[in-house]
Amino acid sequence: MTYENVTRARFLDRPNRFVARVELGGGVETVHVKNTGRLRELLMPGAEVWLTASDHPARKTKYDLVAVRKANGILFNVDSQAPNRAAAEWLAPQGFDRIVPERPFGDSRIDFYMERGDTRYLMEVKGCTLERDGIGWFPDAPTERGVKHVRDLIRAREAGYHSILAFVIQMDGVTEVRPNADTHAAFAAAVEDAKNAGVHIISLPCHVEPDGLEILSDFRL
Repeated sequence: MTYENVTRARFLDRPNRFVARVELGGGVETVHVKNTGRLRELLMPGAEVWLTASDHPARKTKYDLVAVRKANGILFNVDSQAPNRAAAEWLAPQGFDRIVPERPFGDSRIDFYMERGDTRYLMEVKGCTLERDGIGWFPDAPTERGVKHVRDLIRAREAGYHSILAFVIQMDGVTEVRPNADTHAAFAAAVEDAKNAGVHIISLPCHVEPDGLEILSDFRL
């Protein structure tokens, strides 16, 4: 997936989880942060960031912050919508008869429903933006919604679906995502239960550019 335009800026601070202040064109601009996670290891004063402009007339902020370069030099995509867009592109050539986004299941909506012949699939996508020592970790903040989605995948597996939990790694050089039990033990426990129930858990390595995110994995479902 790619963005139509990107603008380079310098991160200053983050007054709250929804907005950041950046240095742009010699001035200070308030921008929307497209990720409500903590991003503490990424959004450091002085960090190089990239923005996309919105032409929506009702917007309070002109730009969205979508990428940041960590102090170790690795470029991260931090747009929480990007993993689903990249996953849709990754699924398209895999020979499914149907691919339906945002499929209702129980009282939830699972990111993707797929069919291939008589086989039914449900896939939930999570974007990973936390890296430590070459390993990806999820989540970077407690996520009750994430726990619920994993439990839904277990129920879907019991109902006869091929259930998949896919971690889209929003950085280069990382191939594995592990549950971050230190941040949210309940999520880690749910993932372990999912493994035992036969839910397929996959990590999808990516390549990141300031203007895009691409899944590199040749794994086929």
